[in-house]
Amino acid sequence: MNDQTKTILLVLIIGAVIAFAMWGIPNYKVYSLELSGKAQLKEAEWNRQIAVQEAQALKESAKLKAEAEIIRADGIAQANKIIAGSLTDEYIKYKFVEGLNDGNTEVIYVPTEANLPILEARDN
Repeated sequence: MNDQTKTILLVLIIGAVIAFAMWGIPNYKVYSLELSGKAQLKEAEWNRQIAVQEAQALKESAKLKAEAEIIRADGIAQANKIIAGSLTDEYIKYKFVEGLNDGNTEVIYVPTEANLPILEARDN
C-alpha cells in the first residue's frame, strides 16, 4: 500500500468514526434517559409498596390493640361482677371496723336513712 491509499483509508476510518459518533451519542442519550426513567418508575413502585405494607402493619397493630383492650375490659367487667356479687352488709361492716383498727382512716362514711354518706371534715 502506498501513502495515498493509507491516507484515503485513514480519512475513511476517521469519517466512519465521526459518523458513528454523530449517530450513536444522541441514541445513547435517549437510551440512557429511558433506562433512568424506568429505574425511577421502579423505585416509585417499590416506595408505594413499602408505604402500603407499612399502612397494613399499622392497621393490623391497631386491630390487635383494640382486641387486647376488649379482652382487658371483659376481664375488668367479670371481676366487677364477682366483687359486686360477693359484697354483703356484713363484709362491708367488717372492712369498716378493720379500717378503724389500723388508725389510717381519715374519712368515716356514716349511712343515713337515704343511704347517702355524711362527710365530716376534721380540723387539723
